[in-house]
Amino acid sequence: MRLDVDIRKTLRSGHRVFELQARFCAQGERVVVVGPSGAGKSMLLKVLAGLVRPDAGHVRIDGETLFDAVQGIHLPPQARNVAYLFQDYALFPHLNVRQNIAFGERRGWRNPPAAHASPEVERWLDAFGLREVAHQHPHELSGGQRQRTALARALVARPRALLLDEPFAALDTELRASMRAELDALQRRLQVPMVLITHDPQDVQVFGEQVLYMHDGVLRRKEDAACT
Repeated sequence: MRLDVDIRKTLRSGHRVFELQARFCAQGERVVVVGPSGAGKSMLLKVLAGLVRPDAGHVRIDGETLFDAVQGIHLPPQARNVAYLFQDYALFPHLNVRQNIAFGERRGWRNPPAAHASPEVERWLDAFGLREVAHQHPHELSGGQRQRTALARALVARPRALLLDEPFAALDTELRASMRAELDALQRRLQVPMVLITHDPQDVQVFGEQVLYMHDGVLRRKEDAACT
């Protein structure tokens, strides 16, 4: 994955003003953005996903322009073929595990049948060990099972990149270590490029093939990270 980003975004709330500035080029399968809470990491991820439109600049993945302020290009999230995993997983409470996964398989499908079956859904139920809980709803699952369901829903559409917003923050220490190892092994097996944001040094140690540092809305690296 080649990720070329040069964006600016100003957010205002009352008298408060927050400036997001990110200019970098990353090439590889694992990009980690690290910084304290409130640094702008989640906002950057939403820009990549198309959930937030920058004021200026561009976003390109593998040479395809997803956003360009000068050219007036802003692809909607569903046209970017990237999967966004929210920090709280954002599972649909009224759908069971099978339905939640199937939701990611077909755009605009609001309520897949409770017993929906397809080769891709079956594949991910098995890959994440979720077959025994396929009929259960999110409130009946453990933290690890909820995360696996969210990952399966993200991956069922075969995205070209996976965007992860603090994926282990909601887990206890023991489960965090276990799920970190699972995601590490899964990503190596599937070779799905990913951008992960975190404030945890352990995440950086495991996934930090390329590490970007964000503070007060400004993203930086020790070396020049701009694309040429």
